[in-house]
Amino acid sequence: MSRLCLLLATAAMMLSSFAFAASPYRSEQSRGIKALSDDEIADYSNGKGMGFAKAAELNGYPGPAHVLELADELALSPQQKVKTEQLFEHMQTRAQTLGLRLVHEERTLDELFASKTVSRESLTKALSAIATIQNQIRETHLRAHLAEAEILSEEQVKRYWHLRGYADVSPTRQHKH
Repeated sequence: MSRLCLLLATAAMMLSSFAFAASPYRSEQSRGIKALSDDEIADYSNGKGMGFAKAAELNGYPGPAHVLELADELALSPQQKVKTEQLFEHMQTRAQTLGLRLVHEERTLDELFASKTVSRESLTKALSAIATIQNQIRETHLRAHLAEAEILSEEQVKRYWHLRGYADVSPTRQHKH
């Protein structure tokens, strides 16, 4: 009987130690850049918004990409459409350039750890570069929302809000034109 108890106790310990030891990151160890998924690399490299402008979007500042998608429903004038296209192109180009730089800096950080050459100084330098670029990417997207709100009329902003599915709540900010 004691032998059975010992076997059960050993099995229970092995199962519990496995449950505690398994990392949620275990499937990510073969990534090219450990800190970024393939989708994140693609999104940064293509200048995608990735939720960086939620503070603007969810407070009533429309984004140029979505305004262009909804151009007919918003009844954009030809001038508004041209301005929005230019704004989007500028935002997209800058975000893409910055995104490629960010991916490069993340790869550099990953390589420092992979090669076991990381130091406190190199870590601080790499993290500072990454943080600066992340800030610039977010600022790029937020500034585009700010500029878009100046292109649209109040009525178009309200229509955008409704079309984007935010109709349950009113935009919290009034825009000056």
